[in-house]
Amino acid sequence: MKAKLILANGMVFHGKSIGSTAERVCEMVFNTSMTGYQEILTDPSYAGQGIVMSYPLIGNYGVNHEDNESARPWAEAFIVRHLTVRGSNFRCEGGLNEYLKQHDITGIEDVDTRALTRILRSEGTMNGMITCAEHFSVEECLEKIRAYRVEGTVEKVTRKEPQVYPALTAQQLRVALMDYGVKENMIRCLQKRGCQVTVYPAHTPAETVLSGGFDGVMLSNGPGDPADNVEIIAEVKKLYESDLPLFAVCLGHQLLALATGAQTRKMRFGHRGGNHPVKDLEHGRAYITSQNHGYVVTRESVKPEVAEISHVNVNEGSVEGLKYKRPNCFTVQFHPEASPGPMDTEYLFDNFVDMMNKKGGAR
Repeated sequence: MKAKLILANGMVFHGKSIGSTAERVCEMVFNTSMTGYQEILTDPSYAGQGIVMSYPLIGNYGVNHEDNESARPWAEAFIVRHLTVRGSNFRCEGGLNEYLKQHDITGIEDVDTRALTRILRSEGTMNGMITCAEHFSVEECLEKIRAYRVEGTVEKVTRKEPQVYPALTAQQLRVALMDYGVKENMIRCLQKRGCQVTVYPAHTPAETVLSGGFDGVMLSNGPGDPADNVEIIAEVKKLYESDLPLFAVCLGHQLLALATGAQTRKMRFGHRGGNHPVKDLEHGRAYITSQNHGYVVTRESVKPEVAEISHVNVNEGSVEGLKYKRPNCFTVQFHPEASPGPMDTEYLFDNFVDMMNKKGGAR
């Protein structure tokens, strides 16, 4: 079946339908990763978005239950140059096209995704629509496309009830993890370092966490504009004002910055991929990182009496990490659990565990 991708700038791309045939309007973003499409689709940070894969061959190793980063995919749409019909891998449990259909993800292939990526880089991230309709009015489609806004996504992806994950080693530390769209491997990185992890819904009051006898708190990744989460930011500020060790990633990093007086802005096209170089200013080392964000903490808004910039993006100098003057508190914009290096930045989880131990953890 034929399909069309219509962008907010009026451009129309013609291709072939994959996955669901439902009409879908969403924010179109691109990802430069060569592998990891299943982890990308199941990353809650993509809620409300359609993903353009710049690498031309997608689906060649199929899908399996082990690689999911959450219970279900969250992407609205998937755009590829070529979708492999049959996956070839000893862990393969099915094809990607069937997976997209199963989870009602609208897709399109036979699109020049590298040309599409160049458009999104030069003109910036924009909304788009995928439709299988044979006859349609571009002007009517553009009205729907331009009216769309990514909102309410944290409420959509967060769990409804707390959930406890046991430590995988003998050492026992108790960590409260705020779920704004957490990825499963973030939980596993804590478990294998001797942490029992209690994952809380996004709108859990800070008082519940602070009275829980935890050794530390982690703020997870998640989707959408961080400034939209006014109530959550107020609770994050209470967590910051406690003396518990605090570690935040991606959206959590942005929420904590907003809670302490800094500001965020939307980037032209964001950082999404597995090859973004980041420099750790304290140690003078550069790391290859996995990233997925469309907003960033503005450098000029970081108050020196509150925090100092600890990590920067090597390509364009944007803020990638903050070390707070308040003891035992640090945050990063990138994903240390995503293993692009493959384990270059997992040392951040070790630093978090060391903080908790030094403060009297492992009770």
